Amino acid sequence: MSDETRRSVEAVLYSEAVLNSLAAIEHERWAHWQKYLHEQCEPQDDGSLRIPAELVARWKRQLETPFAELPDSEQESDREQVLRYLPTVVDVLS
Repeated sequence: MSDETRRSVEAVLYSEAVLNSLAAIEHERWAHWQKYLHEQCEPQDDGSLRIPAELVARWKRQLETPFAELPDSEQESDREQVLRYLPTVVDVLS
């Protein structure tokens, strides 16, 4: 990619409109995760949530594992999340 092409692509990708579009997707992804997380937790009388120990252990293992070393099913889950962004990127670059 030439320097000029790179600057053009960066100008588009870093534009406020594109940043806002991607931020909206990120918020949707985050909200979906939070809903899932809250559904897995045990509500406490004070309004807090208790995360079951087995989930803490699983998520800690995932946090500490590089993508390339994750099991196929967990890699696929990450790919599914990336697919949320690609249509916007393709639209912007088209």
